[in-house]
Amino acid sequence: MEEIQSQSDNYRSSSSSASSPASRVPSSNFFYLRKPGSLRQPISFEDSPEWEDTDIDVRVEEGGDSINIATTPVSPSLSKLNSGSLPSPPLPEGATAVRKIAGASVVWKDLTVTIKGKRKYSDKVVKSSNGYALPGTITVIMGPAKSGKSTLLRAIAGRLPHSARMYGEVFVNGAKSHMPYGSYGFVEREITLIGSLTVREFLYYSALLQLPGFFCQKKSVVEDAIHAMSLGDCSNKLIGGYCYMKGLSNGERRRVSIARELVMRPHILFIDEPLYHLDSVSALLMMVTLKKLASTGCAIIFTIYQSSTEVFGLFDRICLLSNGNTLFFGETLACLQHFSNAGFPCPIMQSPSDHFLRAINTDFDKIIAMCKNWQDDNGDFSSVNMDTAVAIRTLEATYKSSPDAAAVETMILRLTEKEGRVLKSKGKAGTATRIAVLTWRSLLIMSREWKYYWLRLILYMIFALSVGTVFSGSGHSLSSVVTKVAAIFVFVSFTALLSISGVPAVIKEVEVYTSEESNHHLGALIFLFGQLLSSIPFLFLISIPSSVVFYFLIGLRDEFSLLMYFMLNFFMCLLVNDGLMLVVVSLSRDVFWSTLTLVSVQVVMMLSAGYFRIRNALPGPVWTYPISYIAFHTYSIQGLLENEYIGTSFAVGQVRTISGYQALRSAYDISPDKNSKWQNLLILFLMAVGYRILVFVVLYFRVGKKKSLHNIFKCNRDTTNNAR
Repeated sequence: MEEIQSQSDNYRSSSSSASSPASRVPSSNFFYLRKPGSLRQPISFEDSPEWEDTDIDVRVEEGGDSINIATTPVSPSLSKLNSGSLPSPPLPEGATAVRKIAGASVVWKDLTVTIKGKRKYSDKVVKSSNGYALPGTITVIMGPAKSGKSTLLRAIAGRLPHSARMYGEVFVNGAKSHMPYGSYGFVEREITLIGSLTVREFLYYSALLQLPGFFCQKKSVVEDAIHAMSLGDCSNKLIGGYCYMKGLSNGERRRVSIARELVMRPHILFIDEPLYHLDSVSALLMMVTLKKLASTGCAIIFTIYQSSTEVFGLFDRICLLSNGNTLFFGETLACLQHFSNAGFPCPIMQSPSDHFLRAINTDFDKIIAMCKNWQDDNGDFSSVNMDTAVAIRTLEATYKSSPDAAAVETMILRLTEKEGRVLKSKGKAGTATRIAVLTWRSLLIMSREWKYYWLRLILYMIFALSVGTVFSGSGHSLSSVVTKVAAIFVFVSFTALLSISGVPAVIKEVEVYTSEESNHHLGALIFLFGQLLSSIPFLFLISIPSSVVFYFLIGLRDEFSLLMYFMLNFFMCLLVNDGLMLVVVSLSRDVFWSTLTLVSVQVVMMLSAGYFRIRNALPGPVWTYPISYIAFHTYSIQGLLENEYIGTSFAVGQVRTISGYQALRSAYDISPDKNSKWQNLLILFLMAVGYRILVFVVLYFRVGKKKSLHNIFKCNRDTTNNAR
């Protein structure tokens, strides 16, 4: 205890020197602390402005389920921001004001989250956290890196990973129940948007995927979301841009990701780091926008690492974490008073969030150790000369015995003693509707994204011209058989290799699906149907010109039915190859490893395709079974050769002839049956279906983990309730 007191006195003296009258500049834009022992009255310095009493009245109406919040300005700087006097982008002419949202209260009580292997010394990432969020307010979870901010946010929203275990209780409107679909929105830290769509198109397709009802109703919801997030100026602008067109800024992209969740008009909005990678101007605009959104009645909870003074003034409540421990929960200015009571007052010239993180971030100890012998122009580093571990223990102990902690417990009791309105699911769009919408959206994306299929079409045409000219002029004699077998093998095998150029686009598509599936906008089956139906026209577009150019350049038989089979066989080969890419990308989702895996698989399939060595002569245990039978090159090449040579004959000398099957026996192994080419085509079709079933299993396995995880959490909560 003496160590804690000495460290507190040391830091108090350093902070006092930093805020001495000689070094202070009188201004009304700084934050001031309240008097010790009085949580409702601000402390007055000799140069501080006149303060008004701060009264925060939270009442639960009898016989109702709404919570009314009445607040008076807490300081000149904060009141200016909180009152909405800060200028913001005006609404377009004729635009209506954003409609009110029936918000919901959220309470978490004794919330503990354990993740095995997450921390070095303990599996507890969040430890016995208590707090609440009210309608029409912004609640911020703040702390240094690896303090448990995102884990706590996901625990409250019910979106923890499969390796986590949660203990404690979460109440929504006083009831212990999970939040149904459409009642809440969750925005991830990493933004996953579709760059080839405009803002309005992206939100409109999201509304079609999420909401039931008529199209005209969804248009009005989209316009409301655009106006709520101040996106009117860029609503017709491409999100990510393509070719040489510039896309949205980071701040605009972040607001688009939030607007996607606002389409459902959620009661509660969870955001993981809304100011991530934003500059000061974009961050302030984002916070003003969220403040106006909260004024409509929505309860907003988000995590933040650090903020400017202006942004800090827009927070209603702060949950301060360090190493999973709650160091404070309460109103914004009460947090400043809490640090002052613990012996760490905020210097008047310093941003409050900087001061908080300076006091509780253990990484500053490394800086102190490195800079302890250095001096700057104003003297030594006395303002950071403090043991962070001691500060954390002091703040935690002070908070547990403070009136703030007692006020939180009292408020939690009042919010949970009576159940309010039960949140209900708003319904989903039908399966057929979502498949149709996803198919049309994918068609639009593929038509605009040149890296998806247009690049492959150009590469295939160049490759077909190259192979066709190299193997042209072989004729129709017996000596041309080996040449044409080589040409068909090169054409099928290397076009499969060239298709790897579409891996980045496929990865982006899977990432968009993952983002939408996490919010239950899509399912694995809907994604696969939409992707398949949208890719078929483009695969036909690729197969027709490439097949025609190659077919006539190398001089295959001039019959329409044979040409149609050649194009159909090549189309099925491309369809199988796309399924293989989906399987690899679904497992890896990394450009380097996906590309490396696909190249390795394609090379192995080429070796076992029967060209370098006839299939019957391949070593049985490894190459014939099973590699040769899962190589789609084998069935495609067999079908094309049978299409060309079955039913033909070649003259040997003047009196003897041999069949096309006999002519091929020394170069490639095919079947003498005339129907075998259709059997090979059927096998290709089954392989295309089989690869997509495998993709469905991979995607559904991950969804199944989340569902089983939700059941585990529910069991844990029920067990805790029964024990109490």
